[in-house]
Formats: sequence, structure tokens, C-alpha cells
Amino acid sequence: MKITLLTVGKIKEKFYRQAIEEFQKRLKRYCKLELIEAADEKTPDCPSARQLEQILQKEGERLNKYIRAQDYVVALVIEGQQLDSQQLSEKIQTLGLNGTSSITFVIGGSLGLSNELKKRADYCLSFSKMTFPHQLMRVILLEQIYRSFRIAEGAPYHK
Repeated sequence: MKITLLTVGKIKEKFYRQAIEEFQKRLKRYCKLELIEAADEKTPDCPSARQLEQILQKEGERLNKYIRAQDYVVALVIEGQQLDSQQLSEKIQTLGLNGTSSITFVIGGSLGLSNELKKRADYCLSFSKMTFPHQLMRVILLEQIYRSFRIAEGAPYHK
């Protein structure tokens, strides 16, 4: 199975990069992992609603360029469905058993994701009603994907 993390912006902090690299190493055993970073838009001070919408639109267009028709797209959005680790594991395993070979998780920038991208998503996932930095969300997501594979094989890691 191929899993792609499609995100807005680059990771600048060394500690986030190190955590991401650790989970990349761990996940090699279970899937082909690809990390794609699309450029983010600069947000002006005190932006208007129109400017915010334009930023979301531009970032959404950049992200959409990397999504293929056959990808199962999971958008990480605050209004998505919340799953526990066991349920996420079951979802990933079920997708694989049903012939899905490519899952793309999409994490937006500081403003979130465009409405068009949310509509394109096959599934909307929320980790919490709280807001997290998108850099940290990458680490959390990778850890949960790793946990999902460990749960599926019955390993003790998830407990």
C-alpha cells in the first residue's frame, strides 16, 4: 500500500523533522510512504474574508495537482469524523482489503483546506475539535498510521 502525506508548507523546526524521519523509518516495513509539501501562501496582516478565500483557493489548487483520480483522499479537517486508533486501523486495513492501493492524507496550512478539496475528499477525518499546528499534525498523523499497522498485526505497541 502507498500512503501519501500531502501538506501545505515546509517543516522548519529540526525536532519536527527528526520525529517525521523516525516514523518514516518505522513505516518502511508496512507501506510505501511519500511526503509532499506544497507551497503555502503568505497571509497579510488583517486579511479580508476575500483574501482568506483566495489563499485557501491557491493552496487548494497546489494540493490538487498531486492528487490522482485513483487516490483515496482523507482530508484532515476539524469538522471531520473522529476515530479512535483501533477504528483508524480498521479503516486503513478495510481500504486495503477492498483494493485501495493508495491513500492520500491531506493537511492544510494555517487556514485549513479549500471547500473544493474537502468536496474531493473520500473521507474527512478529525483528530480533535482543538486546533493543532500543521507541522505537529504531521507527526501525530504519522504516529497514528504507524500505530494502525501495529494494531493490525497484533503488536503490543498500541497499548
